This record gives sequence, C-alpha cells and structure tokens, in this order.
Amino acid sequence: MKTTLNIDDTVMQRLREEAARRGTTMSALVEAGLRRILDDEKSTQSHPDSLAPLPTWRCGGLLVDIANREELYRVMEEGADAGLRH
Repeated sequence: MKTTLNIDDTVMQRLREEAARRGTTMSALVEAGLRRILDDEKSTQSHPDSLAPLPTWRCGGLLVDIANREELYRVMEEGADAGLRH
C-alpha cells in the first residue's frame, strides 16, 4: 500500500544511509521498524506487568563494606592517592 508520511529531513537522511549500508530499500526498513514497534506494543499489552529482566554482571564482589564509614574513607583516600601518582 502506498502512503504519504512527513519525516524529518535528518531522519530521512539517516534512513537513506542505513538502507544503502544494508543493501535494502527505505520502504523495507520503515516497514521492519513499524512491525517491531507494533509487535513490542502487542507483547507489552498482553503482559502489562511483565518487564524484561535487568542485566547482571559478575564484578568480583565487594571491596569494602560501605556501612563502615572509616573503611570506606580509607579506601577512597587510597584511590585518590593512587590517581595522583599516575
């Protein structure tokens, strides 16, 4: 189906560049983007209370107990001193 849309010039330029980079048409990219948005809305409407899980990282554990103010200040001071030496 043909239609007319008003699209910001900068967005249109990025769309042209991305279509060329991917070797596809601007229409195909717009349609894929719209499908993605509409599919996302459909899935959130069917499960409005469900959220995607938050990312997690393994970062080696705690280096200092932040409830221990003296220890926290000591570690912060050591970090600041180490930064001055570099």
